[in-house]
Amino acid sequence: MISGHVFIATSLDGYIAKSDGGIDWLLRRDDPSEDHGYNDFIKDIDGLIMGRGSFEKALTFDPWPYAIPVVVMSKTLKPEDVPTRLKGKVRLVDLTPTQVMKSLENEGWRKAYVDGGQIIQSFLREKLIVDMVITTAPVLLGEGRRLFGFLNEEVSLTHIKTTAFPSGLVQSTYTVNK
Repeated sequence: MISGHVFIATSLDGYIAKSDGGIDWLLRRDDPSEDHGYNDFIKDIDGLIMGRGSFEKALTFDPWPYAIPVVVMSKTLKPEDVPTRLKGKVRLVDLTPTQVMKSLENEGWRKAYVDGGQIIQSFLREKLIVDMVITTAPVLLGEGRRLFGFLNEEVSLTHIKTTAFPSGLVQSTYTVNK
């Protein structure tokens, strides 16, 4: 059975990006000497599921940051919106979270990295996330794109561990209780 996993950063007040999608506040805190566990996390992941906003932000990175297949959930993007350099690496789908997971499971995926606030929220609502690694940056943005928003019901979590880094980042790992 395929499982969804989250690895994301947020400001102390719960935003994953500024209102314009900017994440410069996070990039300024990226200390290459600190291992935040991303490489260990990603080594077991079959692919990444993200929304349009995350995809558009990722398009600004050079080089393309993902070596794994990327599935972009969008009702509005069209195939021509995927740059030629990413053909075969990125595909667009207009499916529900459950439909996406069933489709990817049929392709042999076991573990999917789920990224982006609205996408994470929709996967949580459909009970498709099994664990979350959330790194909190010591900054208050005041407004922007929230990590968490509307959920149909309370989502109970079990805390696994928390690590504080010299840069001020604090990373907590949770499992999602069923």
